[in-house]
Amino acid sequence: MSSQAISERYRGYIDCLNRQDWKVLGDFVAEDVQYNGQRIGLSGYRQMLENDFRAIPDLHFNIDLLIAEPPHVAARLYFDCTPAGELFGLPVNGQRVRFSENVFYAFDDGRIVTVWSVIDKAAIEAQLPG
Repeated sequence: MSSQAISERYRGYIDCLNRQDWKVLGDFVAEDVQYNGQRIGLSGYRQMLENDFRAIPDLHFNIDLLIAEPPHVAARLYFDCTPAGELFGLPVNGQRVRFSENVFYAFDDGRIVTVWSVIDKAAIEAQLPG
């Protein structure tokens, strides 16, 4: 895949997430996907995403920065959302928060096989009443 092709593929994946079109998630994510060093498989990955959308009803993935060097993609995703209860163990409870996720992907045969994700939890903590 070229840099342009893998970038377009990644944008299609983000669109799939934002539409919550779980039926086509397997078109973008491999059956044996690993997340932060743990093999969770496509079903576990889908469950994780569905849980995220339940916890954050207005969740929307915004690409802030995208770098593609096949077979890898690096992205900084930006979130501006209102989680219903706790978020990453923090008592957000309906307060609007803004934070970023730095995430790296490895693709194989056009699908994501590995995800490494780091969420800026400190940015969320700084927005909560102390």
